Amino acid sequence: MEFQQYQIMPTPPKTTSSRKQWSEGEMIEVFHLTPIKTRATPLMEEWLSAPMPTFDAIEQRIFDKKLSEVTDRIVGWSEEDLKMKFIAFIVELGDLTSEDGVVTFFDKQISAVVEGIKLTVKSDFMMAKGTLDFYRTPYFHFQEYKPYKQPHGDPMAQLLEAFLIAQVKNDNGRPLYGLEVIGKQWSFVVMEGKEYCVSQPFICTERNDLMKIIAMFRLFKHIMKTRLMVD
Repeated sequence: MEFQQYQIMPTPPKTTSSRKQWSEGEMIEVFHLTPIKTRATPLMEEWLSAPMPTFDAIEQRIFDKKLSEVTDRIVGWSEEDLKMKFIAFIVELGDLTSEDGVVTFFDKQISAVVEGIKLTVKSDFMMAKGTLDFYRTPYFHFQEYKPYKQPHGDPMAQLLEAFLIAQVKNDNGRPLYGLEVIGKQWSFVVMEGKEYCVSQPFICTERNDLMKIIAMFRLFKHIMKTRLMVD
């Protein structure tokens, strides 16, 4: 009697769906991340060294107008107000625009399996290599636009989710850059491997701080073109 041989296929690794909301602490514990918040890493020092911008006449008018509006009205703005009436203009002044194969996205849902856990997050603003509505290599994330009153969720955790997803998508070992916005406070973040460095917050209602935010946007554009996009 002949016995038929059967091939036993290996069991695929189990994938666990992520919960809807993570906290920063949970992200640190589950994915073995290391926060750096008391000093600047070399990449953060470089980013913070961005020289103050110079504006032409039109840019200066926009800057002065938006600074006045945010100072007077941010307390009463909703999340959409903050995004449409202020952040969109600061992004433009910072030259974070679509060009040369780089596309900007608002409210883009991204996902990936990270260490067996499927992460899904909405990136409020993302710069990535791509075409039209298709992204391939994320470089920069805003996460998340929170109003001054009644914020919900953990924006730093959402930013870390976006970074981990981007690491899987990019698969190139290069650092990722981002920004956490909560009302007036804007904190810049650089992630290298499992470490992420968070700057001291800049207050967007302060003239010098807002100019520094725009300066760092402009420097990031240079960093992205000269280092992150090099094949």
